[in-house]
Amino acid sequence: MPEPYLIWLGVLIICIILEAATLGLTTIWFAFGALASLLVSLFGAGIIIQVVVFIIVSLCLLYFTRPIALKVLKIGHAKTNYESIIGKVGIVIEDIDNLSAKGQVKVDGQIWSCRSLHGSSIEKGMKVKVAEVKGVKLIVEKVK
Repeated sequence: MPEPYLIWLGVLIICIILEAATLGLTTIWFAFGALASLLVSLFGAGIIIQVVVFIIVSLCLLYFTRPIALKVLKIGHAKTNYESIIGKVGIVIEDIDNLSAKGQVKVDGQIWSCRSLHGSSIEKGMKVKVAEVKGVKLIVEKVK
């Protein structure tokens, strides 16, 4: 049977490879657990202590630091087209009239159906700012 530190080194390497392949911020915490167990094994602790250290360190890091890391790194959340368009300025290419349910605006080279934020009519050629997105329509307001 190989030395315990070699087993923990193997677990550490496997966890790092899995994390690099998935980028899910899950196996990295088990890699830290394996590192802690590897260090404990080098100081002569028994296998039961090593396993307990692995479990405690891994689960504590997973539970307490993963949510913070996900927020900070914003892993798993890519801005969609509609989220990235909010706040941008576009040009009205068809008069906006909420009562007639008409209006189009061109933003970043894309043409969108739109409505006025405050219900006012906005004429063709005016600059507007995207306030929000409802369904597939932009809600816009005149640029002051």
